[in-house]
Amino acid sequence: MPITMQSYSFTWTDPDGTRRASAVAYDRTSADRRRKELEKAGATDINEVAVKPGELPTTG
Repeated sequence: MPITMQSYSFTWTDPDGTRRASAVAYDRTSADRRRKELEKAGATDINEVAVKPGELPTTG
């Protein structure tokens, strides 16, 4: 059985209203940590996006 690693990225809105998207992909542990960082920074509309290798989310 092959092991498949799942990666995650985020889209969110900064406190000033600017929409953002991750420029990197995270493993599960790192994604959980990044979500907490975004929440602490006051980001809203935080959406976790499952991504494939080489793929990143867009704000559009």
